[in-house]
Amino acid sequence: MDELLSQDEINALLTGGSFPAADAGDLSMEDSQVLDEVATIFSNAESNVFGMLAGKDVSAHIQETSTGTQAEFKTKLPEQPFVFRTTFGGFDDIPLIFAVDRRGALALADLMMGGEGKELPEEASELYLNAAQEGLSQVVGSAFTSLSGLLGGRRLMPQNTTSTLEEAGWQPFSALDDEGKVWSSAANVEIEGLDPFIVKIALPLDSAKSIVDVIHQIMNDQVPQESSQAPSSQSFTASPAPQHAAQPKSAPSPPLPSPSSFAPPSRGAQQPAPTVDVHPAEFTPLVSKGAVGGGSAIDLIADIPVRVTVELGKTRKNISDILGISMGSVIELDKMAGEPVDVLVNGKLIAKGEVVVIDENFGVRITEILNTAPKAYSM
Repeated sequence: MDELLSQDEINALLTGGSFPAADAGDLSMEDSQVLDEVATIFSNAESNVFGMLAGKDVSAHIQETSTGTQAEFKTKLPEQPFVFRTTFGGFDDIPLIFAVDRRGALALADLMMGGEGKELPEEASELYLNAAQEGLSQVVGSAFTSLSGLLGGRRLMPQNTTSTLEEAGWQPFSALDDEGKVWSSAANVEIEGLDPFIVKIALPLDSAKSIVDVIHQIMNDQVPQESSQAPSSQSFTASPAPQHAAQPKSAPSPPLPSPSSFAPPSRGAQQPAPTVDVHPAEFTPLVSKGAVGGGSAIDLIADIPVRVTVELGKTRKNISDILGISMGSVIELDKMAGEPVDVLVNGKLIAKGEVVVIDENFGVRITEILNTAPKAYSM
């Protein structure tokens, strides 16, 4: 045979039965490999999201991927499964379902609400179902982000999201009958300290094939681009050939220029360092207006020490904010970077200045004397 035998054909050989009739809906080996990669993307998303929620080590290992009828898929599910439904927004609204057993859904919901997934309620309330739906929504969002790379950068987003605990007689996909074909994948989720549970995903087989066809097309489009780049590298290395042939055989071959030698110079090499004009700072003489003549009154208190304070800025905080301050906390002030600082004498603002460094100490260069000199002396 030119093609590999399917599992049904192998089973027929082992049991002495006849080969099953070929089904046009079966997947080729290449298609199955692509869908295995899709299943891996979803299992990785489950591991990452559940691990983030639980704060523990989480693994999600794929147990199987398979195709079969919708009726066969339902027989592999527990009674009253928690079913999460959504569609591929941005890709023909392809339907997708997640199916989790009731205990796994409650554990996921408890993790979403800050619990440990151990003390679970007897009944699944609306609150728990909504929390489980939100957890699986995050899984789908994470998986869609990774899957968009395989689909050529399509912007995928979950839409038409619903979830419920299903009863007897439910259908995974309402547009299919019991004999309609679906593709499914099952992953065993193990969370540290909790019992493992199974998460199944399923797509209509036609929809799964649509995803595969787009991925195959993107992969085929990339091949000519890679092959067209190959001659350019060959022509680059072959260009010195005439000079190489003109030399005597005994002469050593000059080294070929490496691609890096043709790289544009760095930004620092392209732009010479600007010339900096350095000269002593010139300040306008600071003249205190309204100075008291004679100085007799000032002489009486000239030797009294006063407290000089430089205020970088200030802000208002609640007591709760102050209690939350710790090493490394940043307090934002009401001053913009570069604004002058305030100089206060005994709490009264008399000048503004700029911060300088004198040897290893901070200092303030006065840039403005406020017109409050008569008031400043009445401290």
